[in-house]
Amino acid sequence: MKRLLLSLVVAALALAAVIAWDVARFFDRPLAHTEPRIVTVEPGTPLSRLAADLRRDGVFAGRRQARYFTVYARLRDRAQAIKSGEYEIPPGMYPGELLAMLVAGRTRQYRLTVVEGWTFAELRQALARHEAIDTRLADADGAAVMKAIGAEGEHPEGRFLPDTYHFPRGTTDIEFLRRAHRAMRETLARVWAGRSEGLPFDTAYEALILASIIEKETAVPEERRRIAGVFVRRLQRGMRLQTDPTVIYGIEDFDGDLRRRDLRSDTPYNTYTRRGLPPTPIALPGTASLEAAVDPAEGDALYFVSRGDGSHVFSATLEEHNRAVRRYQLGQTP
Repeated sequence: MKRLLLSLVVAALALAAVIAWDVARFFDRPLAHTEPRIVTVEPGTPLSRLAADLRRDGVFAGRRQARYFTVYARLRDRAQAIKSGEYEIPPGMYPGELLAMLVAGRTRQYRLTVVEGWTFAELRQALARHEAIDTRLADADGAAVMKAIGAEGEHPEGRFLPDTYHFPRGTTDIEFLRRAHRAMRETLARVWAGRSEGLPFDTAYEALILASIIEKETAVPEERRRIAGVFVRRLQRGMRLQTDPTVIYGIEDFDGDLRRRDLRSDTPYNTYTRRGLPPTPIALPGTASLEAAVDPAEGDALYFVSRGDGSHVFSATLEEHNRAVRRYQLGQTP
């Protein structure tokens, strides 16, 4: 009887040693998969179900490894700490790293770049097309959108900062817009606080309007402050801004062809027929354009015309400007 008991004890110890070795081997080696795996943890998913899903997806090599992972998580008191969401599990990850990722909620991140110069309408179209965005505001007008993000009464144009935003699947358009709106509000406040003296406008919102015009007029970084200088000097002298992008913004269903009659047709956004800034921004300006609007370059230029390559010729007199127009717009030799 003693020999039998001794044999059982030895066998049990040997089995325990084998299991311990196998467990240590599991945690000391990368997980089984060799390609990235996308796993979605739904709210309330039991740990055993999650482990079974990971085994099914090839992350664990078999039932035994799935069981080891489950026991380990429970012994570490992490079974109830795993957060829901969509996770990307890269090859080469170790079991302990996987558990840490799930507990920390490091979900798979998507991104959307809000492009400088987009309009609010273009931003909404991009949100509606994005595969990971949960669209809640598809049928809402601009006023309803602003109310939904806690900015009731604000005109939506220009209120969202162009940048590249990262977010998990299931982020709503409300959450995204609230974040981009907060980013613009904070950036505009910072830029306005550092503004130059003597500007011909009194509010940060007016700076936002001017920045949106600058954004639409040039994509050449070194020109932004020069163009800001032209507009600031025209405002100071009571001259009309006479900028095509504002006219275009005021045309409903613009077809891409700006005609002479459009420049004569009065709208609140036609800066050929009205003095001062338009009533709202005309696009989403980036940080560089915001900074240019409040820190315009000094000089005497009152006009500029496109060379056709994205850059501009600046002129101090109408005569110089007309010569530049004939050369670069009409193709006439000087």
